Amino acid sequence: MPHDTADRYRVQPRVWIGLVIYVGYVAVVFAVQQATGIPYTELGANGTNLFLGAGLSLIVGAILLAITTTLLGWWRPALFDRRRAAHTWPIVAPAIMVVALVVNLASTDWGSYDGAFFAASIVLLLVGFTEELATRGLLLVGLRSRLSEGWVWFLTSLLFGLMHLVNALSGQAVGSTLQQVGLAFGAGTIFYILRRVTGSLVWAMVLHGLWDFSTFGLGHGTPGPLFALGGFIEIAAIVVAFVGVAFVIRGSDERIPAAVRPAG
Repeated sequence: MPHDTADRYRVQPRVWIGLVIYVGYVAVVFAVQQATGIPYTELGANGTNLFLGAGLSLIVGAILLAITTTLLGWWRPALFDRRRAAHTWPIVAPAIMVVALVVNLASTDWGSYDGAFFAASIVLLLVGFTEELATRGLLLVGLRSRLSEGWVWFLTSLLFGLMHLVNALSGQAVGSTLQQVGLAFGAGTIFYILRRVTGSLVWAMVLHGLWDFSTFGLGHGTPGPLFALGGFIEIAAIVVAFVGVAFVIRGSDERIPAAVRPAG
């Protein structure tokens, strides 16, 4: 569903609006998680911890983001690009990440799951909707109002990685958090490529949600002998993404035309 200069937004996209939404989302999710009193390192202990410590904040975040997107009138540019990337081969990176995802799922100790933990894990799929809409959706729309696509990729991926810094304030070790930030920057690049090649953010939302579902599952029970393989495959996907992202950006211009004025 491409959009063009005939589109009308209730609020004209601005960089500062995208940044405010990003900061607001991170603040709301962190506040809800802190209110539950459940440390980040104990989220995977049981279904109650996973739902209250992660799922509840995602539900609140999803509702607020949906309301914000509707009020701004940004659904179409947040979810769809005007045109797809000219080079499609970089989709190899998301494909490799899917392989890593399958390995994670195959290595999960499904016997350790009970009904409550599985239900909370399903709620965790919302992370794909919320974090993608906040970063490679609304933030991306705001950045495109002034910046070139190269900066849009870099800043959305960087800020996506940096949002994980709050996990250090929730009990995760600083070293582990910094590693998570770096991997998230790489994963953000993969999700960006998936958006640009397919022309839609929806596929990135699906892959993101399933990826987090699989990684939290590995931390519950005793993972299978191939669990470390998923991490190595993820690194390979990130390396391919860093090579391919330049081809995705090359020749693309998704900036919001200044002539597009707010509706009403």
